[in-house]
Amino acid sequence: MAARNPLSEEELSCPVCCEIFRDPVVLSCNHSVCKICLEQFWETKGSLECPVCRRRSSKEEPPCNLALKNFCESFLESRSQRSSAGSDVLCSLHNEKLFCLDDQQPVRMVCLTSEKYKSHELCQTDEVVTDFKDKLKTALKPLQKNLKVLEEAKQDYDQTAAHIKTQAQHTERQIKEEFEKLHQFLRDEEAARIAALKEEEEQKSQMMRRKIEEINGEISSLSDTIRNIEKEMEAEDVLFLQNFKSTEKQAQLKPKDPEKTSGALINVVKHLSNLKFRVWENMQEILQYTPVTLDPNTAHPHLHQSDDLTAVEKRKQRTSLPDNPERFDKCVCVLGSEGFNSGKHCWNVQVGDSDEWLLGVIPESVTRKEESFWGSMWSLHYSFGEYCIFCQGEAVNFLPPKEKLQRVRVQLDWDRGEMTFIDLLTNKHLHTITHTFTERVLPLFFNWSVDPLRILPVKTSVTVEQHS
Repeated sequence: MAARNPLSEEELSCPVCCEIFRDPVVLSCNHSVCKICLEQFWETKGSLECPVCRRRSSKEEPPCNLALKNFCESFLESRSQRSSAGSDVLCSLHNEKLFCLDDQQPVRMVCLTSEKYKSHELCQTDEVVTDFKDKLKTALKPLQKNLKVLEEAKQDYDQTAAHIKTQAQHTERQIKEEFEKLHQFLRDEEAARIAALKEEEEQKSQMMRRKIEEINGEISSLSDTIRNIEKEMEAEDVLFLQNFKSTEKQAQLKPKDPEKTSGALINVVKHLSNLKFRVWENMQEILQYTPVTLDPNTAHPHLHQSDDLTAVEKRKQRTSLPDNPERFDKCVCVLGSEGFNSGKHCWNVQVGDSDEWLLGVIPESVTRKEESFWGSMWSLHYSFGEYCIFCQGEAVNFLPPKEKLQRVRVQLDWDRGEMTFIDLLTNKHLHTITHTFTERVLPLFFNWSVDPLRILPVKTSVTVEQHS
């Protein structure tokens, strides 16, 4: 058995790498360092300093510390033997390892006679290993479950990140298309107004050309008359007297005064006065305003919304969408983009040929991941010829209209606690729900049909208020 080493592990450790010395060399200051550590230290510092005391070494190749090297090798060999012995504690009778349950460590046969182990519980190592592995398997299950949850969450994050990029690209394209329509409208307006200006310029320029031609003729005629009179005045007396009556008659002719032309100038006011406002007025013809639009981030994956967010239809193909908290995943619903917690609000919906639809409102706080939200809404429901009113889980049947509804108006008076449904084509009252609203509500749309529900635009007008 190897003799105990007189030096401690700390004393046998290199001050640079803190490991047991490998090929130690001794410097002139008597400090020892691993050869490779010293070379790297000198290369970094650029000078032959001792890593411990910073004294300059007198030798570029310090000698090997042979005694220290032998001690280190002996220490490593001894530690290796102890490790090997500790990992191979066998029972001489059963050729199996023993394990102390009290101390939670293997036991050597030679130690069994010690007083320490007389009251300790011992068992075969393979039994303990099996038991411990079972414990670890049990402990691993929640960790593995948690790992699965984290991996699924990462997939959701990856999907959300990809969807954000797709949303941004699609939205940017829509913005550019809408602004191109506005730009084209403005270009057309500009061209029409410049054309009107050019037409007025041509008309008034032509009028002035006629006026100029007329007055040029009068100037020429009058000039001829003046020359004739001046010529007669220069004639001999007899001849002058003979022609005097005729000359006098010419001199007494009074040409008419030139007319002042009213309205001859360009009507600048017509072309420039409130130009932006009047262009904006004309723009109302191409603009549409819907009081409620759809929020695609709440739509069930089977629902598809139009680019202007005013129509929704059900499709067989399920769209791959992030499972964000705002989105419905049990019912094919979508919410309006704006909620209401006061005032009066109204929106018209064309339900058309949809076989099953629902219109109403729902509290903003209700979770959309469970079907229980049906018990928290106020709505009008149609399903294959039957109409029903839902008021917080209670269903109320009412007499259906004679003709299948095509357009429905939803009127919400939050402050008075009333929500009214009206047949928009006949202006007939269908039903009014009364309830005391206490929180913000959002418009709700359900469509189980490929025929779309469409929120209709409302007419807008421009009014100008004058303040004294």
